Amino acid sequence: MQLEHSFTVPVGVEQAWEVLLDIERVAPCMPGAVLDSVEGDNFTGRVKIKLGPVNLTYKGSASFVEKDADARRVVLDAKGKDARGNGTAAATVTATLVGVGDSTEVKVLTDLNITGKPAQFGRGVMVDVGNKLIGQFASCLEDKISGGSEVEAAAKSEAAASPHEEVPAEDSAAAQPAPSESASPPAVAAAPARSPAREPEPIDLLELAGGSVMTRVAPAAGGVALLLLIFFFLRRRH
Repeated sequence: MQLEHSFTVPVGVEQAWEVLLDIERVAPCMPGAVLDSVEGDNFTGRVKIKLGPVNLTYKGSASFVEKDADARRVVLDAKGKDARGNGTAAATVTATLVGVGDSTEVKVLTDLNITGKPAQFGRGVMVDVGNKLIGQFASCLEDKISGGSEVEAAAKSEAAASPHEEVPAEDSAAAQPAPSESASPPAVAAAPARSPAREPEPIDLLELAGGSVMTRVAPAAGGVALLLLIFFFLRRRH
């Protein structure tokens, strides 16, 4: 089946292309997703979902087959499966960035092939859930872009208002105390340990799908999870 989605970011196409290539910046914005590894154009990841009282994790991998910076288009092949092997999904995903005034529209076309229990999931439910998740992603990304622009502008303003004052060489030398033979060498501060990546909250699939389709979601939750994994791969690198 073919699925179409789109979202808009509040920056020009040049900046949008750079922002969406910044993995560290956009990683926290994709609901329930974790990037596990990146090796060149190949990468792996996970999507965590919640189905009632049960938490599930779906794993997948993807690779780029085209990255056209001039056309602002990227094409990737992605595949994924649930941990128990109850369903698989393969997809070719094409994303295109189009400038719209001061904003950029990102158009996503997914050619999706599903096997196993996930194949029971209707196209309408997949599109609906996908749109809601993309909406959450776009809103988070907009906040990050807007917040980053404000911080950068404030930093530039502060730097301009407080120019660095240089100390004359003679005064600087005079101010330095004479070295002591018995003085201990200055201690080197240890580099702070890098905090591990925060695990995201699982996606509440039933809440997203809505009460009217809960009975259809239960037997085929993997279909949506695998689709989310494909969306996640796309957001990480396009």
